[in-house]
Amino acid sequence: MKKSAAISTQTPRAILFDAYGTLFDVYSVGLAAEQLFPGQGQALGLLWRDKQIEYSRLVSSSRRGPALESVYQPFWELTRAGLRYACLRLGLELTPAAEERLMNEYRHLSAFPENREVLQALKQRGITTGILSNGDPAMLEVAVKSAGLDGLLDHVISVDSIRQYKTHPAAYALGEQATGLKAAQIVFVSCNSWDALAATWYGYRTLWVNRYKLPFETLGTPPTYSGSSLRDVLTLLA
Repeated sequence: MKKSAAISTQTPRAILFDAYGTLFDVYSVGLAAEQLFPGQGQALGLLWRDKQIEYSRLVSSSRRGPALESVYQPFWELTRAGLRYACLRLGLELTPAAEERLMNEYRHLSAFPENREVLQALKQRGITTGILSNGDPAMLEVAVKSAGLDGLLDHVISVDSIRQYKTHPAAYALGEQATGLKAAQIVFVSCNSWDALAATWYGYRTLWVNRYKLPFETLGTPPTYSGSSLRDVLTLLA
């Protein structure tokens, strides 16, 4: 695991995880997508995810009409809209049955294999744990239960309560509010480089889990730590 220079050596009091892409594999839908659309499964999974995130930013930064009304939609609806767009873009016929199958796959995404081991180790060491996610509460409840992570998370925090998606600062503030800790006492863990960057700007100590060996965002601010697996979280407690 790599770390940036001049960082705090204080043991974190809480560790918060992004959900989608970090604890749950958003690309595990590719298998079902490939069965439905042979030769297009990977492309569909990638475009679906990109559009889902793009829509979250769009509704967070936009307002409608003279009264500037919110255009917020729950993450589940953005996920469905992203799927529909991806199929249109790729020229795929998305039948109602195919749509429901793929949405159900997203509801029960595969969990990364080290999740339970890492969360159990954190609980044994008395570290507060939680999820801080764009997912709405119903999505997160199903995902956590499906992954067998019940009882290993002290907090499951959804931005739905404030109707603002990450990377809005109000979304990251929810972690402080839930734990009663300052951002500098918390490590925020994400596989999404944009998420790790925004959390670093907010004030969290951050661990970017670079599962796919990608470059980090080139905006001048590195994450506090970077690693290749969720197990790198445990090295912060040494």
